[in-house]
Amino acid sequence: MSRSYFSNRRVLVTGGAGFVGSHLVDRLLESGDEVLCVDNLFTGAKANIAHHLNHPRFEFMRHDICFPLFVEVDAIYNLACPASPIHYQHDPVQTTKVSVIGSINMLGLAKRIHVPILQASTSEVYGDPHQHPQTEAYWGNVNPIGLRSCYDEGKRCAETLFFDYHRQHSLNIKVARIFNTYGPRMHPADGRVVSNFIIQALRGDDITIYGDGSQTRSFCYVDDLVDGLIRLMNSPAGITGPINLGNPVEFTIRQLAEIVIEMTGARSKLIEHPLPSDDPMQRRPDISLARDKLDWQPHIALRDGLEKTVSYFRNLLD
Repeated sequence: MSRSYFSNRRVLVTGGAGFVGSHLVDRLLESGDEVLCVDNLFTGAKANIAHHLNHPRFEFMRHDICFPLFVEVDAIYNLACPASPIHYQHDPVQTTKVSVIGSINMLGLAKRIHVPILQASTSEVYGDPHQHPQTEAYWGNVNPIGLRSCYDEGKRCAETLFFDYHRQHSLNIKVARIFNTYGPRMHPADGRVVSNFIIQALRGDDITIYGDGSQTRSFCYVDDLVDGLIRLMNSPAGITGPINLGNPVEFTIRQLAEIVIEMTGARSKLIEHPLPSDDPMQRRPDISLARDKLDWQPHIALRDGLEKTVSYFRNLLD
């Protein structure tokens, strides 16, 4: 049964030691919630949550959600899954398992204890889109058998499961489609474009771009994203999503590299490499639904967010 008779909620965050998950844990504790952080530490790190280990309302459990979990909580944020190509392609079978079997286990838990559950889905469900910007009604253009398919199709299947549990069992679900997010605590070796560029610039290395750098991305600072996730979780039960959460301001990869070089004072040159397989050429969210249903939009400009992120990686390297 739900623990709603307690003054504070007890909230489960799977993947809570990861980049986004740890920032979500911060915010939930600040709001007065109890937090059960579950992570198998495949890509998460105890360092991301070390400042909470002695907190009276925080509990850490090392656990892989591909195996059932029996706990009593009031809400579940399901963020467990490697999210960078380097990590999710390292063990693609396990990546698919955590999206599918892990989701089944968390949905089963939510059904048993009658609590709302939020799925951290991804803009990768749109694949290499033919629609721009991407709206939630777009079904996507995804290669089902490519190198990225373990993540893209795993997340698509997770969304299917969430909506089937909602229709079949009247489960209170929330599905957020997360676009490119950046900020402190990104894994320094995750291969994502923001961390890659900053690390290379701070080390004085040349910056690697794929193709000619004309492909576009939209970059959302992690604090803005966490605000969107919490607003979605706390929204009325009728708001299930999927809802795009991301920054609609679009930059080319080349522009991002030039901004990072300027902000770090690096003398790095841009080195072009061939495009990876199935790499999307455009990525920008239509966030009309988030504005309308959640009264949410990002507020932190790219340069402001990059300043904090560069400072984090500078300290990490020092």
